[in-house]
Amino acid sequence: MDSIKSPFAPGKIEDLPVLPGVTLATAAAGIKYTGRTDLMIAVFEKGTSVAGVFTQSRCASAPVEWCRDILAAGDARILVVNSGNANAFTGLQGKNATKRTADAAANAVGCNPEQVYLASTGVIGEPLDPAPFEHLLGNLVNSCQPNIWSSVARAIMTTDTYAKVCSIKFELDGHTFTLNGIAKGAGMIAPDMATMLAFIFTDVPVSSSILQNILSDVVETSFNAITVDSDTSTSDTVLVFATGKTLPVDFKPITEPDDPRIPLLSDALSKLSINLAHQIVKDGEGARKFVEIQITGAADKVAAKKIAMSVANSPLVKTAIAGEDANWGRVVMAIGKAGEEADRDQLSIWFGDHRVAFEGERDPDYSEEAASDYMKNAEIILRADVGVGDGEATVWTCDLTKEYVAINGDYRS
Repeated sequence: MDSIKSPFAPGKIEDLPVLPGVTLATAAAGIKYTGRTDLMIAVFEKGTSVAGVFTQSRCASAPVEWCRDILAAGDARILVVNSGNANAFTGLQGKNATKRTADAAANAVGCNPEQVYLASTGVIGEPLDPAPFEHLLGNLVNSCQPNIWSSVARAIMTTDTYAKVCSIKFELDGHTFTLNGIAKGAGMIAPDMATMLAFIFTDVPVSSSILQNILSDVVETSFNAITVDSDTSTSDTVLVFATGKTLPVDFKPITEPDDPRIPLLSDALSKLSINLAHQIVKDGEGARKFVEIQITGAADKVAAKKIAMSVANSPLVKTAIAGEDANWGRVVMAIGKAGEEADRDQLSIWFGDHRVAFEGERDPDYSEEAASDYMKNAEIILRADVGVGDGEATVWTCDLTKEYVAINGDYRS
């Protein structure tokens, strides 16, 4: 079925700037969809380093297992992504399809298969036949362009209603560098590193080991801090590729763990990752509300995040938000079931600037009318202080609507 376009969808998807060392191509291979692109590649110049974080699902897809196995080498020449089929829970057929795709891509670009990164997204459990697209890879490599970022973002969509792209520029040692990112995801989103894929590209010269350390930290407060429906996909993948091709003569590559430029690169990557993560939530299947959950006063940051996710994943909280109902009692319920320490008699809750509960009971100045008016906003902040410590966490979610049920009831048909 065709999903109703997200109210947060931008009016126009802007193309991102050219990024030295990266060229792109797409194709309509007919893997599941007709009349649209469903295959993309990104080709990298020699010397491109790579870092990745993947799903913790015990039923990870064949492409996830492939990427995990080759990641330690830290060297990438090509990325191949298909939509329409997740190549997950496909047994030996899935492994063979992954190997065939990697071999075909390696032949096309002239590299080792261990320099080929793969991702697939779509239906779980359906065998992926690489025959419709493996023969296309040679021509795709030859037809690559540097400036079709919005096209490759559209090629990896499944139930997404818009392509997700972001670009930022930042400075290191007085030189300007670029981060470009694309992502997909709308349902099966509760990353644990959904169907969530994110691919980020930069021209910074940085070693794969440093890049891996940065990415592992960044995902915790970006891609691992979002949820649409509490379901962790078999295919969650975040990959970062660093070409190092904008290399001023006086710029020393980042290779040491104590390099003072690492926090600046980390901050830039974090900003871009949070932007893409927010876009995924705003395109949550059937979503009409974007919700920020802030937890303070927890025992520590781990406890705070667990409490925040309990609120963000609660169907009762999410349906109340969909109905624009200021039902703060459901927030109390979600905090209580999280399994982390919370002081009932110190608990305070805010909807935006409206304090609705204070020190374990309804706020004496609570206004149902004011709280209900606030719930009509498209973007909502729910904050709770659980009164036991200094732990804080912020996560993002969306409401749960009838459209979510309709999309997922018809997904395979």
